[in-house]
Amino acid sequence: MSRLVAIVGPTATGKTALAVSLAERLGGEIVNADSRQVYRGVDIGTAKPTASQRVRVRHWLVDVADPEEGFSLARFVELTGQALSDIWSRGRPVFLVGGTGQYVWAVLEGWQVPRVPPDPTLRRELEAVAEREGPQPLQRELAAVDPEAASRIDPRNVRRLVRALEVYRLTGRPISAWRARAIPEFDSLIIGLRCERRELYRRIDARVEGMLAAGLMEEARGLLAQGNRSDLPAMSGIGYRQVCQHLAGELSLAEAVQRIKTATHRLARMQHTWFRADDVRIHWLDATRGEPFTRALSLVEGFLLTKLGA
Repeated sequence: MSRLVAIVGPTATGKTALAVSLAERLGGEIVNADSRQVYRGVDIGTAKPTASQRVRVRHWLVDVADPEEGFSLARFVELTGQALSDIWSRGRPVFLVGGTGQYVWAVLEGWQVPRVPPDPTLRRELEAVAEREGPQPLQRELAAVDPEAASRIDPRNVRRLVRALEVYRLTGRPISAWRARAIPEFDSLIIGLRCERRELYRRIDARVEGMLAAGLMEEARGLLAQGNRSDLPAMSGIGYRQVCQHLAGELSLAEAVQRIKTATHRLARMQHTWFRADDVRIHWLDATRGEPFTRALSLVEGFLLTKLGA
């Protein structure tokens, strides 16, 4: 049975650094499970692994889509399956790392995701409704045809509301009905990083300031100069959206920075919600107490040795 180690938790808890240290120590490779790091060119604002980290450990599913492309859960599952097969064929441990709960659980629970290609015309129609009237009409329509999905999707997440309605309108089946699960053909260990909320917010705010100092504004300006619209999937993420609003004269720099911090706080709460209820499968480590690497290494070594029958 193949083995996979997942490292999950909210943003700014140190998942990437921990994963790189573990993978380097154990000869493993990392599969990205962050929905924004798949896009090329959006580096600073997505906190991608650094060039040094990517030299130390091989990373998969980073920079696999152009900014103007849509990137679906179905494509993530497909590419991840290919990556896992390659890594396991060479006998290396796999570390699935990221805070996008939907991506993580799709792999760990064997979700059978609908491979429904995007319909640009329908998407523009639904997005136009959200722009005119807010996301509430989309949420109400989804609740009428797919109550399960409507209860699971944050009403403010227009992108996911649109996708759920798109799948329903194109197939006649609610997206939740497609979420059958297959028993994964691998064993998994899940390590979660978390810290007290006040400290997490302090870390997030410091990271935002660091991104700006590292050139987030210049990176966004360069992407726009290359012809990338501010409403593209890659440009609509936290950080880029607010910086583009500032560059367009819609927000002052101080307003943009504060909105980035507030939106990232909200994201961290949403990420925590994806994982917090599962204290049975997830081995939680406090990212601020002691050195998480030592504790995580003990867990991973025990898992790998046990499964190897040592």
